[in-house]
Amino acid sequence: MQQIIQTALLLGCIYSLVTLALFISYRVLDIADLTTDGCFVLGMAVSVSLARAGHPVLAVFGAMLAGCGAGFITAFLQTRLGVPSILAGIVTNTGLYTVNLMAMGWSSNLTLLKQETIYTMFRFTGIGGTWYQVVLSAAAALLCMAAVRWFMSTRLGLSIRATGDNRDMVSASSINPKFTVTVGLMAANMMTGLSGALAGQMQKSADINAGNSIVVIGLACLIIGETVMQGRKSIGRNILACLLGNIIYRMIYAIILQTRFIPIECLKLMTAVIVALAIAAPSMKEQAGVWMRARKEI
Repeated sequence: MQQIIQTALLLGCIYSLVTLALFISYRVLDIADLTTDGCFVLGMAVSVSLARAGHPVLAVFGAMLAGCGAGFITAFLQTRLGVPSILAGIVTNTGLYTVNLMAMGWSSNLTLLKQETIYTMFRFTGIGGTWYQVVLSAAAALLCMAAVRWFMSTRLGLSIRATGDNRDMVSASSINPKFTVTVGLMAANMMTGLSGALAGQMQKSADINAGNSIVVIGLACLIIGETVMQGRKSIGRNILACLLGNIIYRMIYAIILQTRFIPIECLKLMTAVIVALAIAAPSMKEQAGVWMRARKEI
């Protein structure tokens, strides 16, 4: 059971950054950003490549910078070239496949067998004992959440939130929505790149297909967290829901893997079922409420 909890917390903290990125793009800006899949692999590829060169700490910041670049391209397609948001994400995601291969030296996968990573460096401090990976990943996730919470309360952050609520009103208020959308998407994809960087150095490898379906899973985790975190909605609660939803999802996944309750061959199907139920949960809850009220009136 300890192994299940440790795995769920570790992966939940790392992948919560993807959900945090989707919260910025999907919830705050109201943009369906499909750059996430390719941007996650981009962060992983840059991080592992630089770690192989002997710069594990620089690799993390390099991955974040690369994520910012991917977000800028998507925003440029939307705001300057008039490409619809979904198509802009698809175009950027498609192009990132070649960029990711280039970052990995035209190889479909890279490994860090004997190279140092930020996790091995942190292990030497003795902090956390056998939980050192969880401690470092949790520290990174909580720091990013605190930074996003602070940023959303600044003047620029409030402008980004207003852009997602009503872009016409923002334009009438002498705020350039093209600029706020660009900053928001760059910040979101920076979080995605950081998540890929941590995942790559944690598992000591990078794979060109590591980002498959990650945007769907990230949205499902966001909805799971928001469903659990009931009550008055606020930026702080929604940001915390990103972490909570990922931990719950990873806990379910870890239990399935550990107990072999479901055959390994059926894991993709099980993932699809969990994601579908998570996304449909708010609608199912609303329909159940309507049905209960109708029964009381009878």
